[in-house]
Amino acid sequence: MLPPRPPAAPRRALRALTALLLLAAALLFAPAATAHAATPPAATDRTAATAGASGAGWNDYACKPSAAHPRPVVLVHGTFGNSVDNWLGLAPYLVRRGYCVFSLDYGQLPGVPFFHGLGPVAESAGQLDAYVDRVLGATGAREVDIVGHSQGGMMPRHYLKFLGGAEKVNALVGIAPDNHGTTLHGLTRLLPHFPGAADLISAKTPALADQIAGSPFLQRLNEGGDTVPGVRYTVIATRYDQVVTPYRSSFLDGPNVRNVLLQDLCPLDLSEHLAIGLVDRIAFHEVANALDPARATPTTCASVLG
Repeated sequence: MLPPRPPAAPRRALRALTALLLLAAALLFAPAATAHAATPPAATDRTAATAGASGAGWNDYACKPSAAHPRPVVLVHGTFGNSVDNWLGLAPYLVRRGYCVFSLDYGQLPGVPFFHGLGPVAESAGQLDAYVDRVLGATGAREVDIVGHSQGGMMPRHYLKFLGGAEKVNALVGIAPDNHGTTLHGLTRLLPHFPGAADLISAKTPALADQIAGSPFLQRLNEGGDTVPGVRYTVIATRYDQVVTPYRSSFLDGPNVRNVLLQDLCPLDLSEHLAIGLVDRIAFHEVANALDPARATPTTCASVLG
């Protein structure tokens, strides 16, 4: 005998809550899809698969790091992002400053084009591991620097901590990373009141479940400390983040950590979660400072926007 179905009203409420959470995540995490995503190329294929980005100066696998910038920069997009759309502002900004810049797609789900970063975060870290090896092999460099937005600033910490990435990474720069998860302004706290909602989100979009504050993934990631030896960490956050809530959950504790709040540098900066990674020149300048601290210059409203 089949178990009795729950009353119609709770079923409708469950569907509504789940739809609300997924819609909120889609609207808040997803940058506008203005270009096609470039698939991470195989070692022998560096042309068609990277044409979208290499035409703009990045994902050029013939690029050799200079003495001034000896480490290639790997850009890691956020949830619902991809290797091109997320970086139409920052990648050319870094290329113009002489960096070899690369970006990958990760966390793909079957049948979902262009919008990535949706698979289990630990599996995505494995994709980053393979991609970093590919970039090191192509450029001849010994280490990379990683810059990530949102999930892309948090996920590499799994690579550093559990997959041996600390030996291959000099610095991790997180732009509005959800290092300690998010409550999505309290929406996630409603999940226990709707049996089955959390399981549905985990099944359909595992990365969203992993990024909820207090998730088993985040508990394991942050257990024993936020950082690992040998890596410099920079976190760039905005007070107006509507995705990583509270915004201070972006910040890390530990040695070799610099936590930066945009509004401490420029009180006029109103960037929220998407703008900080896509177009914010204050954030871009702080990324450049983090990548090359020996040549860092002060970041102010006047110096960057004037």
